[in-house]
Amino acid sequence: MPLGKHKWRLTRAARQAIAREGMIAISLLTGLAFASITFGAQTVLLGLVFGLPTSFLIVRVLKMRAQPLNVAPHNREPVLAALDSAIRTARRRSANTACIILQIDSFNVLCDQFGPSAPDDMTRHTVSRLKNSLRRGDQVFELDAGRFCLVLRPSKRLTQGAAMRLCDRLRTAMEEPFSMGSATMCLTVCIGHCLDSQSLQSTGHALINAADLALEEARRHGPASCRGYAPDMKRLSACPPIAGDDLTRALDRGEFQAWFQPQISTDTGALSGVEALARWHHPERGILAPAEFLPLMEQTGRLETLGHEMLRQSLEALKTWDKNGLSVPRIGLNLTPSELRQPIIADHIAWELDRHGVSPDRLAIEVLENVVAQSADDTVVHNINTLAKLGCMIDLDDFGTGHASLSSLRGLAVGRLKIDRSFVTGIDANRDQQRMVSAILSMSETLALETLAEGVETAGEHAMLAQLGCGYVQGFGIGRPMPSDQIPLWIKRHNTRLAQIPGIVHGTG
Repeated sequence: MPLGKHKWRLTRAARQAIAREGMIAISLLTGLAFASITFGAQTVLLGLVFGLPTSFLIVRVLKMRAQPLNVAPHNREPVLAALDSAIRTARRRSANTACIILQIDSFNVLCDQFGPSAPDDMTRHTVSRLKNSLRRGDQVFELDAGRFCLVLRPSKRLTQGAAMRLCDRLRTAMEEPFSMGSATMCLTVCIGHCLDSQSLQSTGHALINAADLALEEARRHGPASCRGYAPDMKRLSACPPIAGDDLTRALDRGEFQAWFQPQISTDTGALSGVEALARWHHPERGILAPAEFLPLMEQTGRLETLGHEMLRQSLEALKTWDKNGLSVPRIGLNLTPSELRQPIIADHIAWELDRHGVSPDRLAIEVLENVVAQSADDTVVHNINTLAKLGCMIDLDDFGTGHASLSSLRGLAVGRLKIDRSFVTGIDANRDQQRMVSAILSMSETLALETLAEGVETAGEHAMLAQLGCGYVQGFGIGRPMPSDQIPLWIKRHNTRLAQIPGIVHGTG
């Protein structure tokens, strides 16, 4: 099919593919996106590069296929029959059943990278891993290429918590490396699940639809995410997809706000700082987390504007807290890879610090570990080191997930490692995680780096991290993200709790 003759059709189809959720797969390693567009019997795999303010560029036709990349959807009748049967059995026994749906992340991209045998290889691997992780009587079905449905055997012990723990085990099992030809591959999956007691109707059709909604909610939060069904998901799924113009209007109207999550010392319990996190006060959808708008922000070239707004709001909040006599030693601000590639980013941050009268050592710049591990860009390295020389703390975020080498750490002026939540969850009961974190802490001490653990949700996790020697902690168990005007009340309550603990050096403010 000559490209020139059908260029307008390709452009229109590509736009439609981008607009329709599920029609596009993102390659996290390359930053490229791929969309399969079908014309008659032919399917064209287009390479798309994002970053232009209002559009995108079709780079080239990568491959012509006689058949679509995705296989045809499998017959759902056996799945629905299995779900209906499980629901009837659960009713008779006063028990619960559940539907779990898994989607392999970036499935189409992986198929293109690893060739025609990849779909079957990944399917065999997935089914094998799932069956080894399930009980006798649990059933596995393939819905579409890369998507699987589990029907759980009815049980009185099947609660929402039990379903979440099972999903975590499935996700962990899928992430174990396996061989595919001469390559070693690690798969991640998004998971959605629903118990029959949560479904609005006691039918297999209603249950699988609810699990589908939960899966789509998980996919909105990025790779390797898991969500259980909630009734308001139906309302949210009915909302039209967010478009680039919506982001522009929201930025103009000031709908994006910086929220702040507390960080405390494990030594004294005192507040050591806060991390700034973007929230969108959407007029119809309510408060949206970054995962729901940042990908489109990046695709449409609006991250720089949002980053400037987050910096301004963070420094203004710090000045307000200072004025009111509150001690917030430092604010952490995330910089995206695209922001770090801007030649003037360090100068802009220095100018804003000077304009607000804030000392650079009160600003921590958070950089994802995978940016450091994968970056061969001298501009990124230069900007990080320039900000460190300015006096800013450099935090290496999500440490343990991005495979940064010791040489890359040595070449950057990193001051603190933020240990990823995957090492933190359940650490008080998991010896392997304790050994892993101990190794990270030992390395950090050797390199004279501070440490902060993310995702701390329980007192047991907090206590174990303190016992192992982690310097600082952050997570829902410490404090949830909140608007700047709620920080004073949080500090007051936190200091009151500290005052009731013997032997703790109390925070101020």
